[in-house]
Amino acid sequence: MRSKRKLRPFYRRLTRRIGIAQFVVMALASYLIYIVAEEALKEEEFDLYEKTLKVTEERVRRILSDVYVGTYNHVPEIEENLNNPDKMYDIMHRVVELNPHIRSCGLSFVADYYPQKGHWFCPYAIKGADGKIVSSNIGSAKQDYLKAEWFTEAIKADTIYWSKPFFDSRDTVTPLVSFIVPIHDKQGKTVAILGADMSLSRFSGRLMKGQILKRDSIHVQVKTDQAAYDDSDDEVTVSSFRELKELGSFNFVIDHDGTYIAHPDSSYAIKNNYFEMAKATTDTIDDYVGHQMVKGEKGAYTDDENDISHFEFFDLNSSNVYLFYRPIEHTSWSVGLVVPRFMIDGFAIFIAVILLILIGLALLIGRLVGKSVIKNAAKPLRQLAESADEVSKGNFMTSLPRIKHNDEIRLLRDSFEQMQHSLRQYIEELKETTASKASIESELKIAHDIQMSMLPKTFPPFPERDDIDIYGTLTPAKDVGGDLFDFFIRDEHLFFCIGDVSGKGVPASLVMAVTRSLFRNISAHVTDPNLIMTALNDVQSESNDTNMFVTLFVGVLDLANGKLQYCNAGHNAPLIILATTQRPVFLNVHPNLPIGVMPKWQFTLQETVLEPQSAIFLFTDGLNEAEDATHAQFGQLRIIREIESLLARSGNQPEVMVRCMTDAVHAFVGEAEQSDDLTMLAIRYQHHH
Repeated sequence: MRSKRKLRPFYRRLTRRIGIAQFVVMALASYLIYIVAEEALKEEEFDLYEKTLKVTEERVRRILSDVYVGTYNHVPEIEENLNNPDKMYDIMHRVVELNPHIRSCGLSFVADYYPQKGHWFCPYAIKGADGKIVSSNIGSAKQDYLKAEWFTEAIKADTIYWSKPFFDSRDTVTPLVSFIVPIHDKQGKTVAILGADMSLSRFSGRLMKGQILKRDSIHVQVKTDQAAYDDSDDEVTVSSFRELKELGSFNFVIDHDGTYIAHPDSSYAIKNNYFEMAKATTDTIDDYVGHQMVKGEKGAYTDDENDISHFEFFDLNSSNVYLFYRPIEHTSWSVGLVVPRFMIDGFAIFIAVILLILIGLALLIGRLVGKSVIKNAAKPLRQLAESADEVSKGNFMTSLPRIKHNDEIRLLRDSFEQMQHSLRQYIEELKETTASKASIESELKIAHDIQMSMLPKTFPPFPERDDIDIYGTLTPAKDVGGDLFDFFIRDEHLFFCIGDVSGKGVPASLVMAVTRSLFRNISAHVTDPNLIMTALNDVQSESNDTNMFVTLFVGVLDLANGKLQYCNAGHNAPLIILATTQRPVFLNVHPNLPIGVMPKWQFTLQETVLEPQSAIFLFTDGLNEAEDATHAQFGQLRIIREIESLLARSGNQPEVMVRCMTDAVHAFVGEAEQSDDLTMLAIRYQHHH
């Protein structure tokens, strides 16, 4: 039994035995701490601003990516409807409507492409100040885009790219930049140029929404308004450079020749050039940094041995500045962050001084003494440590030292004695738990084998046929997963599906097994994909007490003529690689609801035609949402780039496509743990007429 007598704290006896033996050490230690703390805090500040600049670069890249995807995703629809010129107005209207970053969008056709429309035909949609979208044909003799430099250069380049900044002839106030995409007919000939215009004034405003603003004596105020990514019309504008200086630090973006793309002062866009401003100064350092930026380098001009004040045109409130810069991926642009020097140096010195004072007080109050005094006072602790070492070796019956004083060490000794008893009991319970865990792991292994046996695993699956080639893989994130894929041939039609059950683990695997079995049973009697999906949804919606759902894509390919009918239920759009273009594009799919969410949902039927030697690549979100150690995602753009690289090297063979994509995602993820089930299915239609 523990003694109930009042404890006499050990620290009091120890404090009485400690003398002031090392006071002189305090001065040297304090000086070293001051130097180290100041430098460490400055490094931390530099790291903060470099990370802030990286966030800004990511924000810019996301905006440009939204414009890229929002524009490029409509290219297949435009190319499929080239025989219907009036439909182009609707597509231009939809491009502007669906993407808040796009102010206007135009499709400029080559001369006399539609004779009935005249020599010029340029369907164009623009969003007005009231938010309404107006569509019209802006091609005419007065606006002869056929002779415009941008049009001739785009036709000649025949590739996607970001244009130089410009002012629209219909709006000489708003600076713009366009995302240019060539449009090809079925013979691969460039017949039109698709241009999506982004307002640089609005772009500058959204960039300012995430910048670091003023710092008080201790804190940094960082504005991380998520509205910078939404379709809000709010813009951060600065009426003058004087007002800009009042903000403290700020971001700016320049292109390959130094022209300002974005700046807190909206009047800088296009009209001002970094190098022209640098030439007006008496130094060359700002010129050097500018050249580093346009070369695509990243870094920070923070060398204290140089005269930082040479950045004369960035001088904020007569304060020297630091300049951080990094390139924007997939563009010729570079983003910079200008930070007043006092925001870094002053804060670091302030915190270092405070830390020095606190350490000095702690040294004085603590009255640290020599090793011999502490060793004598801590003798009971050493004895207890020796006993603890024996216990750590498994000798749970080791006797503990007797403690004379009724203090914290005595309390520790009694607690350690109780721990000995608890350890002996825990070891016995652990043996039972280990045996139980081994049984569960064995059962999960059996469940994994059963689940994998339900999926196609023999490739090629139809060796007797030369008109179809298929390859697929499923890699669960846990022992069992919720992804599925399946295919079979009935009546010269290839039935196939790919799906992803919400959640992971055993519950998802059960839903996956039911879904796969239902697909086989229903599609054995029903041919239309939308009817198959409707039947699956009605069954899954019944008694769905767990509220689990399945995203699913079902396709039926007529092997005689390449006609593909398909229905999508909330799943990722697959990639189509046409034999004529050999370019991967996302299949136009209606999203619909996942199955199991709402009974009686009417799923839509879509269809297209696959040319011989064309391929389709299907995947679950375990591919595009795969994350590396920094939580960056693999993304759809990287999928397209990997497919394009593969096509250039070895064509569109399904097995090679799936294996190369598997290697690419593993290389991207690295040592990071797999976060979701990964499933891919590739089908090549190689019918010979």
